[in-house]
Amino acid sequence: MNESDMKVAQLRAEEVILKYLPEEKGYPSTVISAINYSVKAGGKRLRPIFMYETFKMFGGEGEVIEPFMAAIEMIHNYSLVHDDLEAMDNDEFRRGRKTTHVIYGEGMAVLAGDGLLNMAYETALNAFDIKGVNKSRVINALKILSGKSGINGMLGGQACDVDAEEKKRDVDLDELMYIHENKTGALIEAAMKIGAVLAGASKEETEKISRVALLVGTAFQIEDDILDVVGDEKVIGKRVGSDIKNNKITYVTIKGVEEAKKDAKEMSEKAIELFDSIGRENDFLRELILSMIGRTK
Repeated sequence: MNESDMKVAQLRAEEVILKYLPEEKGYPSTVISAINYSVKAGGKRLRPIFMYETFKMFGGEGEVIEPFMAAIEMIHNYSLVHDDLEAMDNDEFRRGRKTTHVIYGEGMAVLAGDGLLNMAYETALNAFDIKGVNKSRVINALKILSGKSGINGMLGGQACDVDAEEKKRDVDLDELMYIHENKTGALIEAAMKIGAVLAGASKEETEKISRVALLVGTAFQIEDDILDVVGDEKVIGKRVGSDIKNNKITYVTIKGVEEAKKDAKEMSEKAIELFDSIGRENDFLRELILSMIGRTK
């Protein structure tokens, strides 16, 4: 896809996210600093971009999308802060720099993650203050955001992943797909579904875009498993081989690199086929979905 278009989309998302970050002042300034450090580490900003582009595709207008763009990135970053902790993956680097717990300590990193999760809902609720907002759409968007972040979404997928690792038990393909669909897929699904709902898409359109997002999210995580084996640390910005080191069962350990690549490609192509069947146009979003195939970072 066109790199300059992607850069514009990332800068737009970045501007929205930074607008909702707290000032580093007062007695809790250390935890606020840790929060801002984790969010300002950069990243692809895929979830807010997916949300905004889906909103546009279904004819959405106005600022109602912005609090939700910031909120979903806060939730994503809280999960990364906690994921990097010694009790979880014990990663020292993310996005090319030291992780939050390495800089601020374990306890403060836990609180920073908690703070980001709470801030996400505080931020999303700002949508009600926007003049002329459709309140029922905002309520539905909040239900999606909270549901897909919790035990029936991202948290549930992460919990299964941790449980399997701690108990050193075998994970079959069905459970691994559940982990991938929820740990990674759920927030991408939430992003696109919220974009559709806030724009006033029909129930059928919303269901279709949700299925597209789930395929995209799952393919994205499979590609992540592949990169942990064959990726370049300098390009990715974090260490590779951590899954093997932790004896973690991944899509690659079950099916091998080549089969994993094939399956990720098929999922992405199926997502495009379903996307095209909706009958709405957004060339950038379509290209973004296609770029999930064979990524290097």
